[in-house]
Parts: sequence; C-alpha cells; structure tokens
Amino acid sequence: MGQGGESRRAHAYDGELGAAVARAQDGDETAFAVAYRIVQPGLLGYLRGIVGDDAEDVASDAWLEISRDLGRFRGDGAGFRGWTATIARHRALDHLRRLRVRPRSAVLEQDVVLDLPGPHSTHDQALESLSTAHALELVRGLPQDQAEAVLLRVIVGLDGPAAARVLGKRPGAVRTAAHRGLKRLARQLGVADANGESGTGVTDGGPRTLGEST
Repeated sequence: MGQGGESRRAHAYDGELGAAVARAQDGDETAFAVAYRIVQPGLLGYLRGIVGDDAEDVASDAWLEISRDLGRFRGDGAGFRGWTATIARHRALDHLRRLRVRPRSAVLEQDVVLDLPGPHSTHDQALESLSTAHALELVRGLPQDQAEAVLLRVIVGLDGPAAARVLGKRPGAVRTAAHRGLKRLARQLGVADANGESGTGVTDGGPRTLGEST
C-alpha cells in the first residue's frame, strides 16, 4: 500500500477516532485501544522518517505521554492526530539530541515550486509505486523541513494548517516544503506530470488522490 493510501485512511477514520478519544477520556480503556489502533500506523511511519529504526521506542515514549495527558486534549479526530504528532515529534527530537545526531538531509539544490499539475497527482503516482520501507528511506534523504512536511501531510494525513502547528511554522512555509519534497521524490522516481515535468499534488486541504483534478 502506498503512502497516499495512509493519508486517505487517516481521514476516513477521523469520525471513529474522535468518538473513541471522547470515550477514552471518560476512562474507557477499550476506546483508548481503538484510538491507538487508528493513529499508530501513521505516527510510526512519521517517526521512522525521523529516527529510523528507533521509531518504535520513541513511539512508546510518546504514547506514555499521550496516555498521561489525554484528559487535557480538546478537539476532534483530526485534532487528535495533530496533537499526537506534536508529542511524537518532541520525543523524536529529544531522542536525536540524546544521540547528538540530526535527521539525514540531502544537499540543497535549486528547487522551483511548480503550479499544481493537471488530472493526475504526480506525488501519489510516485509514492504509491513504492514499498513503505523504500518510500520512508527516500523521504529521510530529504532536507529536514521537506521530510517532515511530507511525512505529516502524506503519512500522518494532516492538512496544511495542522502540519504547520505541529512544526511551529506558517502554513505557507509547510506547503512550500511539501511541494519541494514531493517534487524531489518524483524526480528521483522518474515520475513526470502531463507536461513532462516532475510535480506535486499537495494542496492546503491535504494530498489529492489519484485522478482528482484541481
């Protein structure tokens, strides 16, 4: 299953997730397990893109904090995904500081943000053609700002403003980083849009699915 599918599944389960979180806040342990089941795949994919093989350990630390502070959360299912991503990111950065390493980044080159492509979404074509492990390995090779923007938008399934809140940046900056990162991935995969140029399919409303138009 490609990473575009992860994002679409996340949105599809937001109603169930919001209901589960509300019940979990009332002490329903089974409901907390439901919320974990829905959120964990995207969260783990995000962390793998930051800390690699240490993702499961960092995720465990994050879930301990999520469980402890659950009563403080206010919001719906989509908001819960953003909140848990913020906690996971803090734990990942703490982990990296302890290791005295930075997320891997590629050498920056001159990137031009392209206009959104036509009928077919290049980033979905690129990412859906990869295995999960291969996709995450390529994403980890991006500059850090681009990697995190792609991971939050495509794998965790956050929209532009929510991803910006997680990263503490302006939505426009995150949108630009996601465009550049997905364009770079498409170029690495040799995927081109209808005009023969590598493109992206991220909008402020979230990644588009195959076959959607602007």
